[in-house]
Amino acid sequence: MKILAVETATGRQSVALLDGAEVVACADEDAGGAHAKRLVPAIDRLFRSGGWTLASLEGLAVSIGPGSFTGLRVGLATMLGIRSVTGLPLAAVPTLEGMAWNLRSAARPLCPVLRSRVGEVYWAQYRWTDAGTLDRLGEEQVGALHEMARVLQGPTVLFGEGWQANREAFYRLLGSRAEDVCEPPVDKMHASAVSVGLAGIRLLARGLVAGLGLAPRYVQRAEAEIVWARHNAAEGGVATTPGSYKV
Repeated sequence: MKILAVETATGRQSVALLDGAEVVACADEDAGGAHAKRLVPAIDRLFRSGGWTLASLEGLAVSIGPGSFTGLRVGLATMLGIRSVTGLPLAAVPTLEGMAWNLRSAARPLCPVLRSRVGEVYWAQYRWTDAGTLDRLGEEQVGALHEMARVLQGPTVLFGEGWQANREAFYRLLGSRAEDVCEPPVDKMHASAVSVGLAGIRLLARGLVAGLGLAPRYVQRAEAEIVWARHNAAEGGVATTPGSYKV
């Protein structure tokens, strides 16, 4: 299946053309928060470099979050526009799940991490099975660094911009458990349109096509939790209430 894949959930943007598992063309760059200016020109350049046109495509795949609100809206709006023009099926790939595709067939559990509000991160845990399928080990979550550190158990691959930005703090919070942490190579660290495309092809093959009401996937704390945490911090306490999250 020939598809166009787009990843705009972080400050970077990534676009790729795939023909099945073959990467025909891809481009990754720091968007500097200017996805609205950079994304469509990047897609146009990609088509020229790959020798494809919209008519060459058989499907589309887009990262839907969690992540940067602005980046997600730009990526989704662009792909919905292309879907409207072409009538192509669109696969909506959760960003953290797409990141797990960076490390296909990894033996250890994977924990991709993205930045959220100041002092908070998004994360989820996944495991590749012997059958080549990806299992999610629990829900996607958002919370303070100590909340994520508390739930990590056993050998785990940690990666993503949220991990890179908070590595030293995580190591301190993990204490003796830090020896169970490993990192992938640098080229596997970031969200990637290639991985979104590979995950999207599998979704489309199963008939899992995005509907008309597709919206970004914002994984957020309930507002009451945010208020409670701020109040607790102001009183000098530590917010240790179990996270109650909504998707």
